[in-house]
Amino acid sequence: MNQFLAWTDNPILLVLLSLGQILAVTVVLLLSIAFLLYFDRKVLAGTMLRKGPNVVGPFGLLQSFADFGKFVLKEIIVPAGANKTVFFIAPILSTVLSLICWAVIPIAPGWVVSDLNVGVLYLLAMSSLGVYGVIMAGWASNSKYPFLGGLRSAAQMVSYEVSIGFVLVTVILLAGSMNLTTIVETQAGGFWNWYAFKPQTIIVMFPMLAIFFISALAETNRPPFDLPEAESELVAGYQVEYSGTPFLLMYLGEQIAITLMCAMTAILFLGGWNSPIGDLGIFEPGTIESLIGALWFAAKIIFVFFMFAFVRALVPRYRYDQLMRLGWKIFLPTSLVAVLIIGGYVAYFGSAAS
Repeated sequence: MNQFLAWTDNPILLVLLSLGQILAVTVVLLLSIAFLLYFDRKVLAGTMLRKGPNVVGPFGLLQSFADFGKFVLKEIIVPAGANKTVFFIAPILSTVLSLICWAVIPIAPGWVVSDLNVGVLYLLAMSSLGVYGVIMAGWASNSKYPFLGGLRSAAQMVSYEVSIGFVLVTVILLAGSMNLTTIVETQAGGFWNWYAFKPQTIIVMFPMLAIFFISALAETNRPPFDLPEAESELVAGYQVEYSGTPFLLMYLGEQIAITLMCAMTAILFLGGWNSPIGDLGIFEPGTIESLIGALWFAAKIIFVFFMFAFVRALVPRYRYDQLMRLGWKIFLPTSLVAVLIIGGYVAYFGSAAS
């Protein structure tokens, strides 16, 4: 025991342990995104009665890795007149800001890099900074199409961050905490305790799940809200001048942000790592229980990602005025009313953590 305490008091070993945790989460996340991209393309192909990726590797499973190699080996072309410093900083910034958001995501009981008490605020702060990468990419390219895409993205992300913020407030009020681990723990005991399906508040919180899901589509520039990169008018928008590794980083940052929104949907409304049938008491608290919780969390992320892919395949792109009207005239007042209703409910009945 004394040796263990001495080991935990060693700052160098603690730093190495933290770096190991960060590396493990990053590697698993990047590998997961490779297969989620494959899944996304398969879903899109299925709706069009096509096969999708089926050549590289068994069933085409290695297609994402082949695309990665292709982008790494491609020539990097910088437009004449572009601000080279900002041009290269933008994709790095997009990827880094998307990655560091995962520091506070609880994957399973005890499996989190940094269990912040203000994890929700941290996520809001980091995700809102993500728009800077897009704006910098659009401005530094010295072309009107990327510039228009950057401006569109700024307006779009700011508009839908407001409604996302109010939806988060409803969950914070119910949980009585901004700690993401606590939010998941207050939803234990079965799917009837998940905030999206809790009988006492389902009439308010299920619409909040829908608003959060649709706002996440807009926040991550996913179809049908991919106006900043609409190929029919802006020819890929803010990233049209990028090639090779910078384009790969820009695309990777976008996919990491999409996966983060899937994880947040699972944490806030679908119980995080909790089983839909509750704790049956089969396993003692420990590694096995944490592993099963991580598998449930992964399954929920895949389900929400499937919904993202399904919407991409089925719903046509919105006009920009429709996009803005939906955010400001429908989602904002609806989420604000929901905050008032949930606030009254919590004032009368108390929060889950109280």
